[in-house]
Amino acid sequence: MPESPALILAGDLGGTNFRVAVFRDDAEMTRLHFAKFRSADYSSIEEMVDLFLKDLTLSTPLRTACFGVPGPNIAGVVTASNLGWKIDINALPKLIGIARVAVLNDLESTAYGLVALHQTDLAPLQAGSGSHAGNQCVIAPGTGLGEAGLFWDGTRHTPWASEGGHADFAPTDELQLDLLNFLRHEYASVSFERVVSGMGIANIYRFLRNTGRRVEKPAVALEMMEQDAAAVIDKYAADGSCPLCTLTMDLFVRTLGSEASNLALKTMAIGGVFLGGGIPPKLLRLLRRPIFLESFLNKGRLRPLLETMPINVVLNDETALLGAARNALRMLEC
Repeated sequence: MPESPALILAGDLGGTNFRVAVFRDDAEMTRLHFAKFRSADYSSIEEMVDLFLKDLTLSTPLRTACFGVPGPNIAGVVTASNLGWKIDINALPKLIGIARVAVLNDLESTAYGLVALHQTDLAPLQAGSGSHAGNQCVIAPGTGLGEAGLFWDGTRHTPWASEGGHADFAPTDELQLDLLNFLRHEYASVSFERVVSGMGIANIYRFLRNTGRRVEKPAVALEMMEQDAAAVIDKYAADGSCPLCTLTMDLFVRTLGSEASNLALKTMAIGGVFLGGGIPPKLLRLLRRPIFLESFLNKGRLRPLLETMPINVVLNDETALLGAARNALRMLEC
């Protein structure tokens, strides 16, 4: 009898959610089981994996596992950003009962997942040259700000992780310079993550409110106390009823465009720039306005180079999970 297809486990750990699934090693990379956990409700990745697996009936044992995790891998230990968990890669096989386990940076995992996407999973912002040959990059604002690159070797793309979201925030106009000085009173280091992320939207809003540039609406303030602040700000910006929220989102989009082009230049991403994470798909109405692209292209004599780079928003919120699965399957071939 032919051997049954192998089963693998893949997970994507974010500051907000942990997505985990069992895939089958076949041509379609079939997903058999899936669950989503709220990360803050648990104390470790293995706790969520145990809960996921305990009630599953699998046809064969899991052969490999791979997890995308926010944070740098230092000597086999990852401290998950925005969660504070320490994940010992060498201890995971025994803890979850799978012999071969890998951990990728979450943006590295997203980069691996790009090849699994269909055209319908992408929303184009700039056609560029139309070629995907050449280095690529991914910038992903969500709970935090993730960044990664993909090296083009002439045949295929190889992802690599970075912690570029924690690089120093660089203002491009007087308003952003005032924002930087405002945040310096609160943070020892003002990184791009403090501005281009969910927390960044809230930071920008407080800056504009506290410096008297716009007046806060009591209804908005009350709703922000009860719900996610960034989502509330975007809701009131979208319906045009709150000038403070509108200015907040405009400033957010400008800084996202600026940092996306910073990353694109540093990685020489002539093969494409991808906007991932939880926020960009919700902001297509803003990203398709001139404000984003003008900020992206505003690099002086390098503007013609940036104009050649395709830019797409990643609409599939399971791209990092797909990337972890593809890497786990790749481990079977090694």
